[in-house]
Amino acid sequence: MFAQLHHPHQTLKGETLDQYLTMGWFRMGQTIFTTNFLKYNGQIFSAIWLRIDLTTFLPSKTQQKLAKLNAKFKVEIKPLTDLSPEHLILYNKYRTSVSFDAPESLHHVLYEDSFNDFFESQQVCIYDKDKLIACGIFDVGQDASMGIVCFYDPDYQKHSLGKYLMLQKINFSKQQGMSYFYPGYFAPNHSVFDYKLELSKTSLEFFEIKNNLWKPFEEYEYEETPLAEMTQKLEELSVCLTQRNFEHSILKYEYFDTELNDSMRGAGLLDFPIFLHCFERNTNKSNPVIVYDIISRHYHLVICDVAYTLNNQVFKVDYYTQNVIMMTQHLFATESAEAMALVASRSLLKVAGVLNI
Repeated sequence: MFAQLHHPHQTLKGETLDQYLTMGWFRMGQTIFTTNFLKYNGQIFSAIWLRIDLTTFLPSKTQQKLAKLNAKFKVEIKPLTDLSPEHLILYNKYRTSVSFDAPESLHHVLYEDSFNDFFESQQVCIYDKDKLIACGIFDVGQDASMGIVCFYDPDYQKHSLGKYLMLQKINFSKQQGMSYFYPGYFAPNHSVFDYKLELSKTSLEFFEIKNNLWKPFEEYEYEETPLAEMTQKLEELSVCLTQRNFEHSILKYEYFDTELNDSMRGAGLLDFPIFLHCFERNTNKSNPVIVYDIISRHYHLVICDVAYTLNNQVFKVDYYTQNVIMMTQHLFATESAEAMALVASRSLLKVAGVLNI
């Protein structure tokens, strides 16, 4: 599964949190989740999880200059026990100054609608004399920590306080003897997260889902990101099908992340962000589709049934937006685009009596 959400029943701390982070999971409110794709402004992107190897991390010259620039400010790092009026006022000022859609409140970022707190959190507070001008919150395990949120006074923009807060979190975690700091994910071709790539040029790693490995970021190749690889493989299949005059379309799936909605959790919904649509029988019932799984490295021909019919469907070119669908039957798998095209073009499903077409 490419998108999963868990509700903790007890505090996630120590080795338990470390294990989640190692697998490419991250905190969201009072849940912990993983995803490999995300939507932003109507587009789908790959989500590539990052971490910094603290055992080899050394501040860059830019980070050293930033530390000198902000040396006059007081820095306090302490456990987060509650949100003070100072926190809330500063966050609201920050939120109204940024160009992206920040969450509506700091309470929503950390707790959503929960009254429980399942994470052990620290806060970095930066003061100009007695005035709180920046705050960064991060969660700690036994051997790792993860950065949750940074917010700062926009009047201090020239001090790059967001980057300074991240540096403080990293340094604190290293001083505590931890091995890794997890800043979350970045999204190729979506620059809003690119600042995370500047945290370290030599100690940054990325999670390669298809091999379940953390690798040095210098080995990262865009062509191997999940969405790019899925798209490439389906386009190869499309060429084979076109040669056979077989009607089909490659569609992005609008609702691939529906299982991250708490009310849909565990429903077994399709979580591939792109698929090849073929053999359509009934848009209100079953549809065979072909997906490419980067983990198994196979094409899969599957039946998808409608899980939820949407009343307010929005048409988007090159997107499947009709229904929320779920995979109900697996029919055929192969590594070969040619073999999959052969099965599809000969209408093996019809011969087998699976579809009335």
